[in-house]
Amino acid sequence: MIDLDISDAGLWTVTLNRPEKANSLTAAMLEELVEIATRAQVARGFILTGTGKVFSAGADLDEARAGLATSTVWERLSAAVADLPCLKIAALNGTLAGGGNGMALACDIRLAVPTAKVFYPVMKLGYLPQPSDAGRMAALIGPARTKMILAAGQKVEAPEACAWGLIDRLVEPEALMDQARALLDDALAARPEVASGILAMCRG
Repeated sequence: MIDLDISDAGLWTVTLNRPEKANSLTAAMLEELVEIATRAQVARGFILTGTGKVFSAGADLDEARAGLATSTVWERLSAAVADLPCLKIAALNGTLAGGGNGMALACDIRLAVPTAKVFYPVMKLGYLPQPSDAGRMAALIGPARTKMILAAGQKVEAPEACAWGLIDRLVEPEALMDQARALLDDALAARPEVASGILAMCRG
């Protein structure tokens, strides 16, 4: 349910592959993603995407009811992705919901198809988001818009999310992966210390 492709150039492409369940994430899938992101410290570039029309619906419903929704594994995953020294791109093939937001927010650049939506219905579901999710979202779009999503439960369509800065570029579905790979061309060609050094400077 998690596909990994590693190119000769050092590009790691991770694909959520559970389209029949809207790429909802089980505990086993999340642990596998943490393990991949931990190993990807050696990656020269990193793309996170999904199959089907939804990037991720968040936690698998049955496992969410059993406690997965509030598990620390979400925070471990987003931290592992954020800690990667290479350029990280979330290529959102569709809607981004719930806990799936964390790994996308941990990436450096977010591309999305125009039909995608972003929502995170924690208030409605009765639990807190992972702390880093709220912090990273607020850093991108400000506290008021973050409250629109987390506290008011709004579904934000991709064009508005792009205008806010939550998504960096809208790309038609057939061009999504080509665009993601093209954005990594310079980073893959550069010396690793130059690529990681520029990214470190951008973080301030």
